[in-house]
Amino acid sequence: MKKYLGPLSKENPILVQVLGVCSALAVTAQLKPAVVMALSVTVVCALSNLIISLLRNTIPSRVRIMVQLLVVSSLVIAVDQFLQAYVFEISRMLSVFVGLIITNCIIMGRLEAYALSHPPVPSFIDGLMNGLGYGLVLVVVGTIRELLGSGTLWGCQVVPQAFYEAGYMNNGLMILPPMALIIVGALIWILNAKQNKVK
Repeated sequence: MKKYLGPLSKENPILVQVLGVCSALAVTAQLKPAVVMALSVTVVCALSNLIISLLRNTIPSRVRIMVQLLVVSSLVIAVDQFLQAYVFEISRMLSVFVGLIITNCIIMGRLEAYALSHPPVPSFIDGLMNGLGYGLVLVVVGTIRELLGSGTLWGCQVVPQAFYEAGYMNNGLMILPPMALIIVGALIWILNAKQNKVK
């Protein structure tokens, strides 16, 4: 099981492979949409890995990319419809970024690198762990940006009113997309420093 835990740390798709960065920058101004996007990508990544692994021996090599796109797009449509039905406000906040899961490099990369050559259960676990690794970064970035930028978490006030009365101010820069890039860069630096220290 230990071999599957790489995406949560030293093989993280965003911090190490630098994949899926666009959505990490776009949907992390608040924690709630970051969590929903993380869950959406995790579900699509795990299920698409499972389905492609089940079909791997029947897919002609020359059309494998088209089949992969068909599977991923079908799952993304299902996820998008679910979000619109049950969490419409968050679905609106995520806007086009749910649809762009179809082109997420993490998902297509795992299909090519793992699902096409491994059995269904390991492929499902691989997709699940890569989705969770991606989601972990989104949650961390979303937490930092919402807390420092708005003084809230999950839409609830966290910074006491007394702090504001004493002169504390929210950092408006935190809710701008460039700050997401800076935070992701800082996380990459921390991870690299930690790994170099271990060596």
